[in-house]
Amino acid sequence: MIDFYYWPTPNGWKVAILLEELGDPYTMIPVNISKGDQFKPEFLAISPNHRMPAIVDHDVPGKPVTVFESGAIMFYLARKTGRFMASDPLLEKETLEWLFWQTGNQGPMAGQLSHFVNYAPDQNPYALERYRNEYDRCLGVLERRLEGRDWIVGEDYSIADMICWPWVLIAKPLSSSLDAFPNVSRWRKAVKERPAVQRGVDLGKEHRRSEEPTEEERKMLFQQTASTATEQTG
Repeated sequence: MIDFYYWPTPNGWKVAILLEELGDPYTMIPVNISKGDQFKPEFLAISPNHRMPAIVDHDVPGKPVTVFESGAIMFYLARKTGRFMASDPLLEKETLEWLFWQTGNQGPMAGQLSHFVNYAPDQNPYALERYRNEYDRCLGVLERRLEGRDWIVGEDYSIADMICWPWVLIAKPLSSSLDAFPNVSRWRKAVKERPAVQRGVDLGKEHRRSEEPTEEERKMLFQQTASTATEQTG
């Protein structure tokens, strides 16, 4: 059994989709990031970066295994189950390249764009232009990769597709049309049609934000430093 520490965001969806695709039993444990659940000592013991998603795998010999960071979780589960990642060393290398690309490029750029589009109290034209351009650049990287291929790595759908897809799903709310990216648009649609993907995105949908964050929630979400995080966990 897997304990899945989760909140319904694009980063959470990555692992939710994989768990649904695998079909093995898991328990979803909500981590309300607006209320500060990510700073609780029991969660810090699992995820030292104060971020979800994270998992605890109880189906192992000896002590349960904790894994934090979405790319590491997906690699761990794919390796353990032998699914959604090729065993060929070169294809495994390519999968890791795209996992690292997503967590080091697409995800951070899209996340910053989302912040300035959806949460920043004042419009900042420089920041919006900066992150829109970077998000657009990342879409271009995927567009070139998907030229003449159905999936990002090899011949089959894999964790590389699962990890990159959530931040493309929300392209329109981020004010980025996919008209200039036909390969990405085709791939986005193919992934979205998978029933496990739909279940993963729907997981915890009752927790999705429907109103502006309060000032206290803003502090939890956007104004943390080393000292304030220590205060929360202390």
